[in-house]
Amino acid sequence: MLEIGSIIDEKYKILNIIGRGGMSVVYLAINEKANKPWAIKEVRKKGEKNSGVLQHSFEVEIAMLRKLNHPGLPSIIDIIDQGDNFLIVMDYIEGNTLEKILRESGAQPQEKVVNWAIQLCDVLEYLHSRKPAIVYRDMKPSNIMLRSDGSVVLIDFGTAREFKETNVSDTTCLGTQGYAAPEQFGGMGQTDARTDIYSLGATMYHLLTGHNPSEPPYEMYPITHWNSNLSTGLEGIITKCTQRNPADRYQSVRDLRYALEHYHDLDTKMLKKYRRNVQLFLGMSLATIVAFSVSFATHFSALHVRSDEYTYYLETAGKATDKNESLSYYMDAIKIDSTREEAYQGLVDIFSEDGLFDDKEEEMLLQLTISVDKYLQQFQAQNPKGYADWCYDVGSAYWYYYEHEENRQSNAVSWFQSAMEYYETDEGKESEYKRAKMYVEIGNFYKKIVPAQISGSDAGMYGEYWNNLMELKRMNDENPDRDLITLRLYKEIVTRALEYAKYLQEDGITIEEIDTTFTSIQKDIGQMHASQNVMIEIEELTQLIHNSKEMIVSSYKGGWK
Repeated sequence: MLEIGSIIDEKYKILNIIGRGGMSVVYLAINEKANKPWAIKEVRKKGEKNSGVLQHSFEVEIAMLRKLNHPGLPSIIDIIDQGDNFLIVMDYIEGNTLEKILRESGAQPQEKVVNWAIQLCDVLEYLHSRKPAIVYRDMKPSNIMLRSDGSVVLIDFGTAREFKETNVSDTTCLGTQGYAAPEQFGGMGQTDARTDIYSLGATMYHLLTGHNPSEPPYEMYPITHWNSNLSTGLEGIITKCTQRNPADRYQSVRDLRYALEHYHDLDTKMLKKYRRNVQLFLGMSLATIVAFSVSFATHFSALHVRSDEYTYYLETAGKATDKNESLSYYMDAIKIDSTREEAYQGLVDIFSEDGLFDDKEEEMLLQLTISVDKYLQQFQAQNPKGYADWCYDVGSAYWYYYEHEENRQSNAVSWFQSAMEYYETDEGKESEYKRAKMYVEIGNFYKKIVPAQISGSDAGMYGEYWNNLMELKRMNDENPDRDLITLRLYKEIVTRALEYAKYLQEDGITIEEIDTTFTSIQKDIGQMHASQNVMIEIEELTQLIHNSKEMIVSSYKGGWK
């Protein structure tokens, strides 16, 4: 044990104990010269039961944390070997664990829990995207710190491991019973990203109900069993997260995060309302469909029936004059054959054809994502190229057409990420891979910039962001997308140049570069021959450029050269 008041390494003064665990003691210390607090974690090398496992676990934690950089993870500052123990000096996270909040306040409001869970999805997605992927394996309220600003930090990496594709199972079973997935205790293969999804589901269960899954009755009932006012949509998400078989859970935290962001849409009332709307759409064509099905059942084999029914719905959707009717027919085609891309492409074309991707259209997309029939999973498994292309188009629909502007990029990123993962392995898709990658990097900037501004760690982010925007513009110049997407990309460039002008200058982006970009945009839009609706956006963009130039001059020191 370290002595309270002692000085470690001639600079860290031990103030008090702030945490204990089976593997370590955590102290609050201060560097008196810098007047900055730190957390110091002490792990003894000898004299502990299973000391070999504990020391290995500690060494794993050090090695992992050293190479990680995420606002939801602590950073290692120093490592001190004292002979009988290791000391790891890391960021002091000021706040309380969610375990303490549960102990003092009981079950938490579902909006708070969803917000925390979405943040944790972002942390897990970062860990799972490392090469090799890092599986955390010990998600629980006591390992999650809540800062005063509402952000959460995942602590204690003693049980984490790097995922090795060649392993059949884990060599060591670690984790907290009740929160840990069944595969952590042997017999179901090695742990992977879906293991963390299980424990995040168990953590949400505890936070929402106040009932600890590691205590009697050792069972996770539906959350509405404890509180009937809780969301049935959220109940379904937690149930899916905590399935015994990993194949029955969400297969990635991106999928889980998307469900959490739309959990109200999954509520029983919303799903019933959706089904009523679909039934209304189908009512007009029911007699035709029945007659058509009977006719084909008489004359052709089952395979031909399936194929021709698909074609019928596809052609009928293309001829329909009502948008909702077209959407309904495309959905019918997908139910006939979920592996062909034509109906999916028809849906996304409708999402974007009028320049507005609205809530009604998103609701239909959501049904494909969460459907018990797993249409998108079948599409991805049997037609990965078509699925990747469709994911890219859905990402574009969110980015450029989604009616809730504040959520455009955040909703788009996971779709572009899915497309990028396929394109990365397809030698014929280098261009699509690069463009999808730009969208992911720019979207991640939008997600991270506000927390970085709050913490003062945003220096250098704006220059990289601007260069990514310019690369996206260059790729679009070489291979232009539809006029409306090009115009809205240009609008994003002009708007962000104005919003971040001061920071762009600090990151080395000259005003001449911005001026050259604006001139290029003006030249391009001046050569467009477009429809009346597009011409309106051209006029608005032209006026925006004119107004923005004047305001950017006032933000940049020195003005135009």
